Amino acid sequence: MTVVSALHRCRRAPDTFRVKPNPLSLKRHPAKGSRGREATTVGGMEFYHATATHDLTYSDVFLVPSRSQVTSRLDVSLAPNDGTGASIPIVSANMNSVTGPRLSATLARRGGLGVLPQDMHLQDLDAAIRWVKAQPVEFDTPFDFGPDDTVEQALRQVPAVAGHGLVIHDSAGVYLGCIAAARLGSALPDALLGDLLHGPLTALSADDIDSPREAFDAMVEAELDFAPVMRHGSVIGTLSRTSALRSTLYTPALDAQGRLRVAAAVGINGDVASKARALASAGVDVLVIDTAHGHQEGMLRAIETVANENLGLPIVAGNIVTADAVRDLVSAGATILKVGVGPGAMCTTRMMTAVGRPQFSAVLETADAARELGAHVWADGGVRYPRDVALALAAGASSVMIGSWFAGTIEAPGTLKTDATGRLYKESWGMASTKAVKDRFGRLDAYELARKTLFAEGISSSSIYLDPLRPSVEDLLDMITSGVRSSFTYAGASDVAEFHDRALVGIQSAAGYEEGKALPVSW
Repeated sequence: MTVVSALHRCRRAPDTFRVKPNPLSLKRHPAKGSRGREATTVGGMEFYHATATHDLTYSDVFLVPSRSQVTSRLDVSLAPNDGTGASIPIVSANMNSVTGPRLSATLARRGGLGVLPQDMHLQDLDAAIRWVKAQPVEFDTPFDFGPDDTVEQALRQVPAVAGHGLVIHDSAGVYLGCIAAARLGSALPDALLGDLLHGPLTALSADDIDSPREAFDAMVEAELDFAPVMRHGSVIGTLSRTSALRSTLYTPALDAQGRLRVAAAVGINGDVASKARALASAGVDVLVIDTAHGHQEGMLRAIETVANENLGLPIVAGNIVTADAVRDLVSAGATILKVGVGPGAMCTTRMMTAVGRPQFSAVLETADAARELGAHVWADGGVRYPRDVALALAAGASSVMIGSWFAGTIEAPGTLKTDATGRLYKESWGMASTKAVKDRFGRLDAYELARKTLFAEGISSSSIYLDPLRPSVEDLLDMITSGVRSSFTYAGASDVAEFHDRALVGIQSAAGYEEGKALPVSW
């Protein structure tokens, strides 16, 4: 049915309808630069031999290689340059099952940004921010246990895998020793950790380590895969060969005092100004004002309220999916827009309400509008593979938010559980689900809580399995950033801005998408 026939059949006057042109249905013109073919341009990105006539998901599109002078993926910069101080364009979603203090610290150590969720009570948010700021930059944060803790208790936090370990302190805080996590796999569940300490595990002296490369070489020479790092008899961190190697490749996201950066979310209700001031006082680096429907009057008031506090912090606001929303939120004081309604793995919004928008098109339109206003976009949701991160950046996002993918990692909140087949997993849930609503409003009286949970939506429990080859969020960062760096080299781009400018995007069928997947078995 065409728009015209629909208007006639509804028997309404034409002036009662506002019909907008599809922002992706654009005129064709000769492509700029030396690529020598016709293309459709949206902002800097170009469509290859195609004009999009409907909204697109990440699965609908692909990147076409271009002539490149970039010789190595290590020669490109992934810094988003959006005012957050991050050095890689990866942000963890402000979901209770995804981002806690440990994941935030680990992500910042590798250049990303963790967003602590608004559902945490304010005093807990304050404590979490200060905890992240107190963590080591050069070394990993230890998993600390007591000698009377059991192997079973330890395995709820750390799987029996190489490259991780436990630091053991007594009740007075005296260091007793260290246990490689792999040893837990052969110990009885009720064995005491103190009984597994058989002689000291070789430690590294922080004062003798001048660089990550020196730490790596020292561990190779000592045949160590994991070790505590000591200073004046106290453990200040831990290190593995892999984490030492990562420190040579990643640039940590640090504040002006040289501490790890962290973001935190607030809602649009209540005393938003007081919450924002409290988080700023705790040392937060980025404020995220978050609600499911970001293009509403309550959001605009909240943004204006926080902006008027003049806290000197980037203000992220969302979620939205249109250029109109960008203009309104930026006018209110937002500097970064959180884009995405319904693409998340735990989200049922589109099926419950029919509201949302395919994510690639949402990012493409909002990023173009934000760029004209000097603002930026975070693509929130819909990421399943590293390719999706690259496509979001090609569409104009400065960073990409990841949720459920990170929920199944060692550093994510919650405890490790084992299913009937022995596979490790963590529980994840949607932020509009019954579980999340009960956590958020647990202090209400029974009647008010029942009213709010009656109309909850989203998935209340999902098992997110740890990848045995990539159990840590750092393992996932390695995979994601290596893929994105290679995307840059295929496009001939040396940084995020140039990647968006040079990105050449094609539109594909479902069969084309399936063709790109590796076969799980041989022929």
